[in-house]
Amino acid sequence: MNILLAMDCDDVEEAKLCKISDVQQWGMIVLEEGQVVEVLFEDKREDFKIIGETIVVFDDNEYVWPFMEEQMQVLVAHTQRYIDDIVEAYLFKELHELAY
Repeated sequence: MNILLAMDCDDVEEAKLCKISDVQQWGMIVLEEGQVVEVLFEDKREDFKIIGETIVVFDDNEYVWPFMEEQMQVLVAHTQRYIDDIVEAYLFKELHELAY
């Protein structure tokens, strides 16, 4: 599973989820069998060599149509901001579907 995130920096420990309009770095979490294999960062999401299957966004007000057109699952992290918290919430199914 590859999870795309809009982040405020490229430091794995300090990076926080931000609004897509405020993105500084795109993050990609690579999960295999419930374990984080790798966390990648790129300036533009198109620069990733792997395809994101899910995007986790900051709130329900994000403009996500381009991701939905790419058949990506959209999940909302209402309270989770750091990578570790987002991964944990994803694994325990605590992230919410987008409210239209």
